[in-house]
Amino acid sequence: MRRYRNLPIKYWKPIQTGIEQDDDSTEVQRLSGCGPGRVLNEGIRLPRPVSPHLAAKLSGTSITIDPLISSAASMSGGGWIVEGAGGVLVPLNERHLLIDLIAGLKLPVLIVSRSGLGTINHTLLTIDALGRRAVPVAGVVMVGPPDEISRENRLAIEHYGRVAVLGEMPMLNPLTPERLRGWAETSLDAEGRLADFLS
Repeated sequence: MRRYRNLPIKYWKPIQTGIEQDDDSTEVQRLSGCGPGRVLNEGIRLPRPVSPHLAAKLSGTSITIDPLISSAASMSGGGWIVEGAGGVLVPLNERHLLIDLIAGLKLPVLIVSRSGLGTINHTLLTIDALGRRAVPVAGVVMVGPPDEISRENRLAIEHYGRVAVLGEMPMLNPLTPERLRGWAETSLDAEGRLADFLS
C-alpha cells in the first residue's frame, strides 16, 4: 500500500490464523501508515498458527467462503488489496481451498514468492493453478536475498510463467515503515502495471 498510498485503496485479510501471535492487519496498518478505515479488520480470526482448515477445526468451528464473498461484494470505494492465507491450494474446509475464495472474489492475484531454491516450481504451480480457474495474475514479487540464483529464478519465472516479476524485495531487517517505503518507491512496479488493477 506504501507504493500506491495516493490511490484510494484499502487492505483486507479475510482469513487470519495465529492471530494471538501475529496480526497481519495491525502490521499492515503500522507499515503503511494508512489513514483510518483503509485497513479492514473483519473476517475470520483464529488463534492457532496452522492451516485455516485445521485452525478452524481446533477452534470447534468451520470456515464458509460464501459470507466472505458476499462481504467483498458489498465493499465500496476504490481498489482493494486482499491478502490470502498461505498458498492458493491451502484448504479452508472439507470442500474449499483458498483458490476457491480467490476465484469467488473475482480479483487479480499478485503472487509473493521466495527468491531462493524451490521458488521456480512453487511459483509456476501457483500460476498454473490460477490459470486453470481463469484467475488473472497481475505479476510476481520475489522476496529474499538478491544474488545470482535469485536473478536466474526471476528469468525462469518470467519465461516459463509468462508473467512479469514486478519487484524483488530483500529481507528488510528490521522491517520498518521507512525501509519498506524506500524499497517500494524505488523498486516495486517501476512501470506502474499494478495501478490499473488497483483503480
